[in-house]
Amino acid sequence: MESTDLGALVTLDALLQESSVSGAARRLGLSTPAVSHALARLRERLGDDLLVRAGRGMVLTPRAESLRPRVRDAVAAAARVFEAPATFDPRTLSRAFTLSMTDYVLAVFGAPFEQAVRDAAPGLDLRVIPNALDDDARLRDGVTDLAVGIYGPLPPELKTLPIISERLVCVLRDDHPVVRRRLTLAQYTALEHVQVAPRGRPGGYIDELLAARGLSRRVARAVPYFQIALEMTARSDYILTISERLARRDAARLGLRVLAPPLPLEPFALSMVWHPRFDGDRAHRWLRETLLATTRAQGGLAHPEPRRRLGPTDPTTGRARRRRRKA
Repeated sequence: MESTDLGALVTLDALLQESSVSGAARRLGLSTPAVSHALARLRERLGDDLLVRAGRGMVLTPRAESLRPRVRDAVAAAARVFEAPATFDPRTLSRAFTLSMTDYVLAVFGAPFEQAVRDAAPGLDLRVIPNALDDDARLRDGVTDLAVGIYGPLPPELKTLPIISERLVCVLRDDHPVVRRRLTLAQYTALEHVQVAPRGRPGGYIDELLAARGLSRRVARAVPYFQIALEMTARSDYILTISERLARRDAARLGLRVLAPPLPLEPFALSMVWHPRFDGDRAHRWLRETLLATTRAQGGLAHPEPRRRLGPTDPTTGRARRRRRKA
């Protein structure tokens, strides 16, 4: 590979990420005419238009879309070749990471994790966005640097590490008129439920268990956030099935009672997921290790009988796959 090839690859990556000549120019610190000429050379070399006009903007051709992740990975790999082998010190970091998390993860682990990052790496900025169904695409495209959640089958190139084993419990207000000290299956199916369902579509694992017994429940409220579900349950006669850590954290504050579910609900594993292009990134590895240490300090995988095999614990080699499940 000639030196011009590497420069062309970097320019191509900027064009594919920005879908804009002017945007790529700003990203590269070059003039718009210079990038426009580079695009013309790339079009000739690759035999494809790469970017075509669409209204006032530009869109990628199918060939460009197929090249995008490969070029991104190639540029990242090339950058790692030239990384200085200096000793890593998180105190010297001046960087931002984008993390995808649910409000449950933030509520239970957000404060200690943030404090650990702030104390050890004061120059590191964290940007947190909600989990999404396209987290795998966001990780692949570099929109998200690290995701934490319960995931379905993921593309094989992504790395997955289980960090929390969690149980489901039922919560209702302390002075609930129906349920006293013990929750029965008949009461569970008769009560109206609140469910955390990011897409607003109730159903899932619990409903499958009930259906297998010839039973069903009414989900009266489906909301996207755990905290809203807890607040709603505290102000009504609804019942909510939710993760044990979050339930016990907020039960006293909200006047909620935590009860064992009348169904054999298996524990589940919460995982962090990242793209392998970050395996050699010392800052990213440090961030993963810090998150892992934070969760393990609060119990981590301590709950017995996890629903699926929990896999390796090295934050650079995990690859277990899990199914995204709604409570």
